[in-house]
Amino acid sequence: MRGAGGPGTPGPAGPGGGGVNLLALRSHNAALVLDLLRAAGDEGISRLELAERTGLTPQAVSKITARLREDGLAAEAGRRASTGGKPRTVLRLVPEAGHAVGVHLDRDEVRAVLVDLRGTVVGERRAALDLGAGAEAVLGAVRETVTGVPAAGMGGEGNASPLGPARPGQARPDPTLLGVGVALPGPLDHSRGVLHRVTGFPEWDGFPLREVLAERLGVPVVVDKDTNAAALGLAAGGQGGSFAYLHLGTGLGAGLVIGGSVHRGARTGAGEFGHQVIQLDGPNCTCGNRGCVEALCLHAVERGDLREAARVLGAGAANLVGLLDIDVVLLGGRTVAAAPETFTDGVGAVLEAWARRTGQDAVPVRVAAGGGGAVAVGAAELVLGPVFGRGGG
Repeated sequence: MRGAGGPGTPGPAGPGGGGVNLLALRSHNAALVLDLLRAAGDEGISRLELAERTGLTPQAVSKITARLREDGLAAEAGRRASTGGKPRTVLRLVPEAGHAVGVHLDRDEVRAVLVDLRGTVVGERRAALDLGAGAEAVLGAVRETVTGVPAAGMGGEGNASPLGPARPGQARPDPTLLGVGVALPGPLDHSRGVLHRVTGFPEWDGFPLREVLAERLGVPVVVDKDTNAAALGLAAGGQGGSFAYLHLGTGLGAGLVIGGSVHRGARTGAGEFGHQVIQLDGPNCTCGNRGCVEALCLHAVERGDLREAARVLGAGAANLVGLLDIDVVLLGGRTVAAAPETFTDGVGAVLEAWARRTGQDAVPVRVAAGGGGAVAVGAAELVLGPVFGRGGG
């Protein structure tokens, strides 16, 4: 999931933002090295291995790793026996050298997580939310939730905040905080951070969420759809190949990873999976159509008929598999989490029947890793991804 160019600050630089210049220091080659250090874990990796895997010269790797150590991003992790000559010094990533906050802004809840450079969650907070309560109330809830995330993982006290000490009129974020990623239901314009007519909440149409939140929080902000963020997080966590992440909670959407990269589309509107019409005279959907997969699924859930909801979800998944020929379907969201076997069995049965008709192998169906926090963790990856030369903000 490599980016086309070197990583830069995700989204526009927010006001204030002490410490967030860390991203601007990274070159594309440094990002390649950082990504390998991240993957190596605590065991570390030698400079020679870094040169072999990146294609850089040993001299270039030595310069890059020296700068990373100077910045506090890398450290020695001991020595490893060599096949000839003296033992090799191995290096590791220093996870606490940088952090990101991921925010899942759902229709009825806001969840914020603080993660380190490895993507490990070191703090979390959740709160009830009404996405239809108006911009001022929602923005205030986001700031309050982010401020309330325990930031002990940053080296401070347990009640410290990623945004730093309260100071009227001026944000003072922790120096290691790289930014905040925000994921919420679409449709929206990821590149500009502007919301469109969020399904069920058309009053958000045209709202510049990224710009306003960056001003409120004092750090760079990236905005994306909840399903895209979750898919990005899954790919960063090791899920390979081309896959679809289907999220069923207060709504239904898809995050698509094709050829190792999140597919957002020319207008960043891809993945509106829930609003494919599969029953022309079906129930009304909040998007204005009738018979959408989302409406049929949610109505079945409301009736307590989870098997029917899984069957409908399977019909939509089969359409997706037929269109994109993906490797695996991953399921997530609070509704799936409440009855995972019902949904994997139900969706799997539809895909197996589709495969028998087409003479192809059935595409596997699994519950996505990360549980209920997958979207928030993926939102943090929107910020971290560019640091490691990966797609993100």
